[in-house]
Amino acid sequence: MALTGYSWLLLSATILHVGAEISITPEPAQPAEGDNVTLVVRGLAGELLAYNWYAGPTLSVSYLVASYIVSTGDETPGPAHTGREAVRPDASLDIQGVLPRHSGTYILQTLNRQLQTEVGYGHMQVYEILAQPVVVANSTELVERRDTLRLACSSPSPAEARWFFNGEALPVALRLGLSPDGRVLTRHGIRREEAGAYQCEVWNPVSVSRSERINLTVYYGPERVAILQDSTTRTGCTIKVDFNTSLTLWCVSRSCPEPEYVWAFNGQALKNSHDHLNISSMTAAQEGTYTCIAKNAKTLLSGSASVVVKLSAAAVAMMIVPMPAKPMEGQDVTLTVQGYPKDLLVYAWYRGPASEPNRLLSQLPSGNWIAGPAHTGREVGFANCSLLVQKLNLTDAGRYTLKTVTLQGKTETLEVELQVALLE
Repeated sequence: MALTGYSWLLLSATILHVGAEISITPEPAQPAEGDNVTLVVRGLAGELLAYNWYAGPTLSVSYLVASYIVSTGDETPGPAHTGREAVRPDASLDIQGVLPRHSGTYILQTLNRQLQTEVGYGHMQVYEILAQPVVVANSTELVERRDTLRLACSSPSPAEARWFFNGEALPVALRLGLSPDGRVLTRHGIRREEAGAYQCEVWNPVSVSRSERINLTVYYGPERVAILQDSTTRTGCTIKVDFNTSLTLWCVSRSCPEPEYVWAFNGQALKNSHDHLNISSMTAAQEGTYTCIAKNAKTLLSGSASVVVKLSAAAVAMMIVPMPAKPMEGQDVTLTVQGYPKDLLVYAWYRGPASEPNRLLSQLPSGNWIAGPAHTGREVGFANCSLLVQKLNLTDAGRYTLKTVTLQGKTETLEVELQVALLE
């Protein structure tokens, strides 16, 4: 009896046995797209006349891949043949360059000489070579505790996805924000410790592909604003500084990004936008409260710290410094007094020795001053004991004497020699 084409399919409809011992397994067991796969058949029994292969869940002609006649080796393609399949004499099915669409159930139907049929079932899953996924972020710059982060793993494949944070598997705390399918990571009220590099990875048994890093910045602060002395020494509420020595105040805080700085002295803003403030030569004029205000342009938050700077107890010696040091004829000069007593009652300036005929002026703490016999109308006194001499002439050169009296009656006298250069 010769069988060709689909003629024996009519016989198979009358006598059907399910062959429990027939097994169908793909080799390789987990094929990737492009592989050559053989659906290996085991457990065949008896002398067989023909085979039918189906790529589908039922014995339907529409799923028929090919029919094979054992005695002649003739193979007839069916409606489901893709041009890649070929039946072997031992009933195995070769598929060249498999694609993901070749995945699914495969059925082998056999016909023996008693015109009895048996069927065996197998399944093949073809895994695709995965393209690189892309992480899509709602924003890569967020403000701590205010903004929400949303990262989506975009991939054309339905493969499973997993996440990495700074190159390591996503921590448990962050995994709590994953969607059920693992493709979307959401963090409400983002925290600074969640800033870093994020990647997603798609995978299947034969392929793994990881996205490029996407770097997330979380802005915060400023917090714990403090003023340090000389960049490392934490200060208390008061810093005591020796007379005529230098001091650098550093403003530090926890902030991302680095904040903008504003310094103030006794409530008055200074022209300084750095993180440090230099006091080059400490005098009584620099005593007071220094405040640093740190402002974060990203979080719109600010913080401040203050410190009181005072002359130390050792700063008792007075000093007179002409400014400029060598004035020229026609210029003004200020005889600047450094380290004057704080409990001052009265002071007086003299042109030459401290005698009444030589007195230029004297001044009380109230600010009222009294001109002396030697006053020329060009001398002005200040509360810090300094003396301004305006429009110098050559006769102004020479010795000047300052006499101070404290509330306790302590008297101190200090002299300075003023030089006046000839205007060329």
